[in-house]
Amino acid sequence: MTRYLPHRVRVGRDVDGTLHLRSGHPLGPVAEKTGIWLHHWAEAAPERVFLAERQGAGWYTLGYAEVLDKVQGIASALLQRGLTADTPILVLSGNSVRHGLLALAAQYVGVPLVPLTEQYALIPEARGRVSEVARDVKPALVYAEDLERFGAALELVKAERVSAADLDLMCATPVSGALEVAYGQVGPKTLAKILMTSGSNSRPKGVLTTQEMMCVNQAQLRGALPFLGDAPPCIVDWLPWSHVFGGSHNFNLMLANGGSLYIDDGKPVQGRFERTLENLAMVQPSLMFNVPVGYGMLLAALEKDSALAAHVFGRLDMLFYAGAVLPQDIWQGLERVARAAGSTPLMTTSWGMTETAPCCILPHEPGGQAGGLGVPVSGVDVKLCPLEEGRYELRVKGPSIFKGYHGAPEKTAEAFDGEGYLRTEDAVSFVDPEDANKGLRFEGRLSEEFKLSSGTWVRVAELREALLDWLQPLALDLVIVGEGQEQIGVMLVPDREVFVANGMSLDEAGDMMICARALAALRERLTDWNAAHSGASRRVGAALFLAEPPQLGAGEVTAKGNLNSRKITGRRMELVGRLCEGGAGVLML
Repeated sequence: MTRYLPHRVRVGRDVDGTLHLRSGHPLGPVAEKTGIWLHHWAEAAPERVFLAERQGAGWYTLGYAEVLDKVQGIASALLQRGLTADTPILVLSGNSVRHGLLALAAQYVGVPLVPLTEQYALIPEARGRVSEVARDVKPALVYAEDLERFGAALELVKAERVSAADLDLMCATPVSGALEVAYGQVGPKTLAKILMTSGSNSRPKGVLTTQEMMCVNQAQLRGALPFLGDAPPCIVDWLPWSHVFGGSHNFNLMLANGGSLYIDDGKPVQGRFERTLENLAMVQPSLMFNVPVGYGMLLAALEKDSALAAHVFGRLDMLFYAGAVLPQDIWQGLERVARAAGSTPLMTTSWGMTETAPCCILPHEPGGQAGGLGVPVSGVDVKLCPLEEGRYELRVKGPSIFKGYHGAPEKTAEAFDGEGYLRTEDAVSFVDPEDANKGLRFEGRLSEEFKLSSGTWVRVAELREALLDWLQPLALDLVIVGEGQEQIGVMLVPDREVFVANGMSLDEAGDMMICARALAALRERLTDWNAAHSGASRRVGAALFLAEPPQLGAGEVTAKGNLNSRKITGRRMELVGRLCEGGAGVLML
């Protein structure tokens, strides 16, 4: 059996130069709803672990048959409470076995689920997002595992409250004929979730996610990655279910293929990554998903522990990164450690959005390199509208693409062009203009790009990635400004640990005390950068450190950890003015 499906791209061209890319592989069978997968595996592999979470020194696990039993009980309880397609469930808690059961139960009887990132409920300054979403979707029920811990946020939601203890009781609800009727009425067009966009470029919107979108996407993934059928997959995963990648892509990837999802209660941040390493030592994954910073931390750990590296790579079929470009040195380092462990997993990524379920473009054959997005999956029509210099605006259409935003007809209309393609606002180019099978490369967000007063375009995404790499380890992230100005300015989010390690202190409020030593280090790096990049679109004219970190509650950073540059600059116009004119704390170069 073929483990890796070869790229086979068909290219069409309109008279105006617009290109259409489609996969040459047909779309395979598509399930009508997620409940079909659950029933299938409950019968085919009833004892196989589906969901697991840490409990003391070990794991609390549920097999497929037990999951189905509990899901049907919860679904029956939802029906007894009168919930329907018009009465959503708001979820404030993060990933957990109970959260997974509730999500499956809601989908089983056609009740939309609205999962929110738990930081919005737990961080006081961010709770406005809870009020905002609750006001928009009007939930009939709100779930929080611990009512006391989430008490402040629960006060903002006018809905019946359900806790972990309540959900346990709901599992035992007797199944009636009403359940069979409700399940039978669920089909491809049934609304499964309302997923909130990240809000990195605008106010978050509710994406209406149907059963069809999720089921088609799993058929696309199964077709592109044949090795998923070789053995039941297994992941140890922390990616939040409030976002499409963790909650739809990864969760359903396990459910559709009879896999096991071990919920990682660690995270790629200092103080919590050790837990991830502990979990990986206990469970051997066959697939791995993470963000580039997580892989950087993993590489550092595996290079010091060959036994753990041999365990982690022992049955690994695929290593998948998302969220940003994986630095080439980390890519090569992971390949080196994998080879030493006797493994050659597919190293890959994909392109997608909340609106696209998410995977639309995927490198699904070996031999890629960091930065490549891949080729269209089966059933997706990729439309490339010419921009300049070999760049194209990316638009997509297909059965896995959403049809609209919740309660926002104007935003929905703006999202599509006259031919029904979703406007992604992303720019791409070909890795090899002579061979579409080499795939596409990301070239930035069009909405972030701007012109200097000279008329020179600044490609922000490309410049940001290059500068972040150049300035390591001084900056965790940065915002680029300069629209309508003579030169580019940079606002840097400093790495606090690096500062402290180098004798640079914090004030009583925890903000950076930017000293001459830090500015001297920054000046040296940027002077070298400008010597190597003299063009106006790359040269940095001024820079400063942000003493106050971007705030989640103010919308300056999303729940995914991405910066919202518009929010940051909008709240800090004084600093933007300093960058443009020179002022206190600004490096003029």
